[in-house]
Amino acid sequence: MDAVNNVIELKGTGQRAQLREAQQNQTLVRLWREGLEHGSFCGYVGGVGREFFLLWVVGDGITYDGMYVMRHRDISELEAPDKHHVFFAKALALKHIQPHPPRGFPLDNIREVIQAAGAQAPVIGVHVDSEDESEVCYIGRLVDVEEDGFNMQELSPDAEWMREPSFFSWDEVSTVSIEDAYAQSLLAVAGPAPDLLPGGDTGIGRVPSP
Repeated sequence: MDAVNNVIELKGTGQRAQLREAQQNQTLVRLWREGLEHGSFCGYVGGVGREFFLLWVVGDGITYDGMYVMRHRDISELEAPDKHHVFFAKALALKHIQPHPPRGFPLDNIREVIQAAGAQAPVIGVHVDSEDESEVCYIGRLVDVEEDGFNMQELSPDAEWMREPSFFSWDEVSTVSIEDAYAQSLLAVAGPAPDLLPGGDTGIGRVPSP
């Protein structure tokens, strides 16, 4: 291992240790991913795996804002604890909001993450690396998994179910979101998913959320 890779590996190991400590102590953290989006994520660590970690996200309005499974390597900055963690904890307690991430959620590889997310929620958000290094999000229900990736029945931004599945390869997924408010609102408006059309080609009709 050369010196540069060694520094990167040590940084990653240190971040994982910080995340594990925050999970054990139920400490609020804040993190930035400069390569993927502006702004930051704030929340409680629900699990730490080899490649991914789970964050139970607290929104700006001091509300539960879904769970996000993210890659360790995308973290550009980690603040543990968040400098306003005492206020956040008190505000959540006043609202009777208690972090409740799932126990034992698998986080070592993306196949495990997708299968567990699909079992956890009726629709999930799949965030894909795009050519300009920002993320594009697709929302829908997991249909099945294959050797090279998985198929999902998508919801359009107008809450309309697609009738043909879309295929995603394992290596293009950067983040998976579960129970976020936008996805739940789409599902509430759309209602139950209709049956897929027989014999449809996969990989067509991807509809990124706005």
